[in-house]
Order: sequence, then C-alpha cells, then structure tokens
Amino acid sequence: MSLFIAALNSGSNGNCYYIGNEEEAIFIDAGLACSEIEKRMTRLGLPMQRVKAIFISHEHKDHIFGVPTLAKKYHLPVYITPTTYKHGGMRIAEKQVFPFRQAESIQIGKLLITAFTKSHDAVDPHSFIVSCGEVTVGIFTDIGKPCKQLIHHFQQCHAAFLEANYDEDLLERSSYPYFLKQRIQGDQGHLSNSQALNLFNQYRPPFMSHLILSHLSKENNSPGIVENLFTEHAGEIQVVVASRVVETALYHISHRRVANRTLLKKLPARVRPNVQLGLFD
Repeated sequence: MSLFIAALNSGSNGNCYYIGNEEEAIFIDAGLACSEIEKRMTRLGLPMQRVKAIFISHEHKDHIFGVPTLAKKYHLPVYITPTTYKHGGMRIAEKQVFPFRQAESIQIGKLLITAFTKSHDAVDPHSFIVSCGEVTVGIFTDIGKPCKQLIHHFQQCHAAFLEANYDEDLLERSSYPYFLKQRIQGDQGHLSNSQALNLFNQYRPPFMSHLILSHLSKENNSPGIVENLFTEHAGEIQVVVASRVVETALYHISHRRVANRTLLKKLPARVRPNVQLGLFD
C-alpha cells in the first residue's frame, strides 16, 4: 500500500491538503475557492471524482472557505466536529455533515483517518493522521505547541505536513502589533521554525521519507530560510516547502523509503494566490 500527497495551498490565504491512494482520496481542509481547487487538481493530473470526503481541522476561514461549494458540487461528506460546524457559519446540507470525535478512526475506502486535539486559537481544533495499509501521513498545522499527542503521532509518520509558521527574529522585527506577536507565539498560536525543527530532530522516525513544511507566514518567514534550516538536518528525508501561491508536486509515499519518488516536477509560481484572510499569519 502507498499514499499520494500534495499541498494544494498552505498559508493564511488558504489551506488544502490532498491525501489519497490510487482509488480514493480526501481533502484535509478546503480554504480555497472550489474553482481554484479544481484548477490545481487538474494541473496535478488528479480527478476530482477520486476525492471522497473533506475533513475540517477548525473553523477559521482559511480552512473552510471553499467547503460549501465543493461539498455541494461533488456531493462530498464533510467530517467536522459539531462545535466547529456551529461556529464555522457554513451552509451545508444536513445529510452531508458527519461528526467525528477525538481518537475516532473513520474509514474512507482503504483510507483510515484519525483525528486528535491540538492547541490552537479555535473552538475545537484537531490534527489528523491518514493511513493506508502500512503507510501513515500526518497533517500537523495551526499548532501552538508540540503536545504529547502530536509527538506520538509524528513518530508514526512516513511523511508529514508540519507547520513552520514564523522565524522568531523576523517576527520580532515585524510591524505586527505587540498583542498579535504574543498571540502568534503563544500556546494557542503557531509553531515557529525552531519549534518545528526541534520536533523533527527529536522525534522523526527512521522510516520517514518526506517532510512538507507548511503554513509559512508571508511576513514573518521565508521559504529559503526554512528550506536551508531543515535540509541541513534532514539526511535522506526529502524536505519540501509548501507554497502560499501554487500547489506542490504530487509525492508518492510508501513504507520503503527507496521506493519514494516525486511524481511531478514542482510547478512554477505562475498563479496568483486566492486572497482570503485567516485569523493571523
């Protein structure tokens, strides 16, 4: 068994992560317009019909903007906690809304999706791991601090989308007001580059093959800084920085590291981002 993964977009202007096998797939969040998601799927050579469900991490606009249109057009079930749905303000047909709970595993074809709570400034935020056979991928963004659950699940992953939101020095020198800097750095904010790197260095499993660094701040981080920082410590692990502007390549994740290969070359940043404001960068 293996999985195919891509970040269709990652940042405060919209988040959407694709995880699937050759028969079925899911989205974790859908913070881009439906039309933009369709374009990016087409460029990756992925049929929308392969997507069987949307899982929602929390209610911020950059994670749910495209959900109502996407769910209606493609008749997709939306897995979301009742509290998140209540606060998200989305209009979705009742028959398409499915609740999930902490530590509950949901089967979508051969995919097994498990949610766990995380620390973030939202009403009921969750992270996810997705497994297919022996292969596991984690989606770990919008996290204020690395809790025990995050560490445990990170240690199971053959690949992970891991937040590296801000560089501490850039944030300190930024024009952001003091309260916002404190909010970002707080236990319910975002992971810094150094927090993400410490997690990676201390807890990555020996079988991890890909690390997709995600949810970079536009103002307080730099793809070059992040890539250089992590590549220095990555060894044979392929480090990818997810873009705020265009989709990543599609990556093939298997339980044998030697079998992993990038399926498509990374596309040039030729597409303007969909500007939808999140809670903060």
